[in-house]
Amino acid sequence: MIDGTMQPFALTLDKFLEHAAKWHRNAQVVTARDGGSVERIGYAELMARSQRISAALAALGTGRGDRVATLAWNTQAHVEAWYAIMGMGAVCHTLNPRLAPHQLAAMATQSDARILIVSADLLALARQIAASAPAIALLLVIDGDAEAGSGPECRALEDLIAETPRGLAWGDFDENSPSGLCFTSGTTGAPKGVTYTHRASFLHTLRLLQADVMAISGRDSVLTVVPMFHANAWGLPFAVPAAGGKLVLPGRNSDGASLARLIRSEQVTVGVAVPTVWLGLVEHLEAVGGDLPTLERIIVGGAPLAPALMERIERRLGVVIQTSWGMTELSPSGTVAPPWQTERDAARSGRPAIGVDLLLTDADGRALEEQRDREGHLRVRGAAVVQSYFGEAEAATDADGWFATGDLARIDSGGNLIITGRAKDLIKSGGEWINPAEIEAVVGLLPEVSLAAVIGRPDSKWGERPILLVEMREQQTLSDEALLAPLAGRVAPWWIPDAVVRLQHMPLAATGKIDKIRLRSEYGTPGQ
Repeated sequence: MIDGTMQPFALTLDKFLEHAAKWHRNAQVVTARDGGSVERIGYAELMARSQRISAALAALGTGRGDRVATLAWNTQAHVEAWYAIMGMGAVCHTLNPRLAPHQLAAMATQSDARILIVSADLLALARQIAASAPAIALLLVIDGDAEAGSGPECRALEDLIAETPRGLAWGDFDENSPSGLCFTSGTTGAPKGVTYTHRASFLHTLRLLQADVMAISGRDSVLTVVPMFHANAWGLPFAVPAAGGKLVLPGRNSDGASLARLIRSEQVTVGVAVPTVWLGLVEHLEAVGGDLPTLERIIVGGAPLAPALMERIERRLGVVIQTSWGMTELSPSGTVAPPWQTERDAARSGRPAIGVDLLLTDADGRALEEQRDREGHLRVRGAAVVQSYFGEAEAATDADGWFATGDLARIDSGGNLIITGRAKDLIKSGGEWINPAEIEAVVGLLPEVSLAAVIGRPDSKWGERPILLVEMREQQTLSDEALLAPLAGRVAPWWIPDAVVRLQHMPLAATGKIDKIRLRSEYGTPGQ
């Protein structure tokens, strides 16, 4: 007797768009443009264009495993490039345009990307990156014209699509092949690359679609404000086509007026973004009036959500807010509060769904005997959790496969995760990480400065904002502007501290290092 077997079916990401093109061919991807206009395309046509991009990339010498970088906003063209790169077995390396050029150049150099697909309005930044990343030989421009300039060859991707009449068939590679690369300052402050695989992101997508997680269906119109350069836009460019929903992309404009107009015109039912985006939307509606009757749910993450802001958003918009927690190393979703949960709390980030597990440990990595209602160091493992960082042979996990997140957390009696703090010094502002050490290194070079420290201070809009504390050398003085001026061009503009505090003596710990615990205690509260 011969036992039966099941068909092999590689869990590769191209299958999501293929499914949408075949079974939801009239569902749309909508992109907002400047001036209030929109562009729309069905999944079938989008897939055809994307496969032609794959063929064009192959003709340019791109092969399986090669990294192709992108520097772009949430648009149809970016989605097409994503699937084109991943579908042919290459690796999509997303770059965050909010970072400084030298940071992006270092990431591009490490990934060894030869081609950079860039939004037209970011072309100047792309040329700055290429100047310090010699491997970049070609800039392919989307969402605008390719303007001549110094540096590598520059061409319009749309021209290549027109010159490539036939698309490249997708798939036919191992599901454990790499699909994406995203760098994060993560848990240590040093940029680290996280390599996503097809299998991991496929399973992550199935988890997002569960009724207790994002619960996206074919009836939904999903506004994806969370950036595609930020941990795969939380997986939405995969999950929405997989469900056959409408994928609504805001382009580069995420102000309240633009989003309100887009939500109304596209009858958005679900919106996903960091809390500051929804604050901007609420402030706009409070100023001009109007309602958004189709909007049912908002999924927030990336930064702490103040309880007062959660109540304000829910009351003004008439929506259910789902809080969440995740990180780039988790692909990125870790926990999400279910949409049906009646007792919502801004501090609770929901429970993990099948496929991801949590563990609380002591400072030495030993599991707490009691996992509920105890604070500990948070670790996580699962099918879409990093095992090792890009280019590093050493595992990022312990012997049992647990990844240390760097967060302090508590799990309540209902299994809800509550992030209580961070073991590291990084500051999370508007869903993005700020590394205090880089700011301190620049300010500390000023001859008038003796010691410099940067800590985070709670902020109702951004979650946290950095402040600079300095001990000046004897008899030396500098204005706030002079202290902060050297940071221009050295760090991203939004990294620059909001305030400067001068100390007669910087507090030092027993080790001789600056005592940041004391600094946070004395200066980490607004008004101190």
